[in-house]
Amino acid sequence: MSTKTATLYRMVMDKHVCPYGLRSKHLLESHGYTVEDHHLTTREETDAFKAKHDVKTTPQTFIDGKRIGGNDDLRRFFGKSVADPDATSYKPVIAIFSVAALLALSIGYALTGAFVSVRAAELFIAISMCFLAVQKLQDVRSFATMFLGYDLLAQRWVPYATIYPFAEALAGILMAGRILDIVSIPVALFIGGVGAVSVFYAVYVQKRELKCACVGGGSNVPLGFVSLTENVMMVAMALWMLFN
Repeated sequence: MSTKTATLYRMVMDKHVCPYGLRSKHLLESHGYTVEDHHLTTREETDAFKAKHDVKTTPQTFIDGKRIGGNDDLRRFFGKSVADPDATSYKPVIAIFSVAALLALSIGYALTGAFVSVRAAELFIAISMCFLAVQKLQDVRSFATMFLGYDLLAQRWVPYATIYPFAEALAGILMAGRILDIVSIPVALFIGGVGAVSVFYAVYVQKRELKCACVGGGSNVPLGFVSLTENVMMVAMALWMLFN
């Protein structure tokens, strides 16, 4: 049985090891290839390699004497998907809500002795609000810029776009511990109510196709059901706390 062999050129320097080179090596080995691993140990050596093969980047993979290309090209060679940085994705939202739900169930069990409880539901909404706020707070300016594209209040009073993530975090933190309901309830009702109306108007009335700022300004999550759900959850939690 013949051995499949691939030749890989990748940067391995004292202060830098190319992560895509490591990915390419792992991908080749996982497909049964013996890898002839050539390290490019200096910038000069790397530049000379790129000039010789007329390529702009490393790593570069060769199979049976034919250049396959970089890591994305290698993935395509093996029939694997390549991420599109501009494609819409719900992955950030799924990750946030999934972890929030599991964390809420865990804490709820510790508090009540039951995995499923009203307290766990309350914690799920509060934790989700905090997680979403953290996403926004990583780059408030970027969030605010995207938020200004559809929020009705922010379009009339620009500072509101900057205040919003801090208000969401405050409400979530207070709601998680049922602390200062006199503060958390009106804050959540206000930002959730304005947000729900703004999203509904932009998406379902104006029929606009926008990106949602719900998980930060750099996200590719479409504006619509997810953002509307976030705001409705805040309003629902505030009303629940108001009457319970």
